[in-house]
Amino acid sequence: MSWGDLPALNAGLNATAAALLAAGYAMIRRGRWKAHRALMVAAFGVSTLFLISYLAYHSQVGSVRFTGTGTVRTVYFTVLISHSILAAAVPVLAVVTLWRAIKGRYEAHRKIARWTLPVWLYVSATGVAVYWMLYRM
Repeated sequence: MSWGDLPALNAGLNATAAALLAAGYAMIRRGRWKAHRALMVAAFGVSTLFLISYLAYHSQVGSVRFTGTGTVRTVYFTVLISHSILAAAVPVLAVVTLWRAIKGRYEAHRKIARWTLPVWLYVSATGVAVYWMLYRM
């Protein structure tokens, strides 16, 4: 595997995290808390792998310039800016949310999870979109 392979891997990890998050949400809505816990811990692990890979890639390659023009350029930067701002919050939100669950503070867990889940899902999904626009268009 070369450095050039990491963006596709990162997109796959983001897509996997999004799928795990959605499945985890579905499980808690059905009252299947053990499945919920396993899926959310898996999502956290996959997102951690993503972050390590992302940082390794950009430490070696640096920034990648978007070359699209016109409307797609506006769309790309709109998505990228919202993605980047919210992505900075995800590690903190995820750790706090997970920590509260581990400690059995379920009401506090639920309160922050209502914010964490949509933000984390958005960041994971837009991460795939940013990859697609940057490397596949």
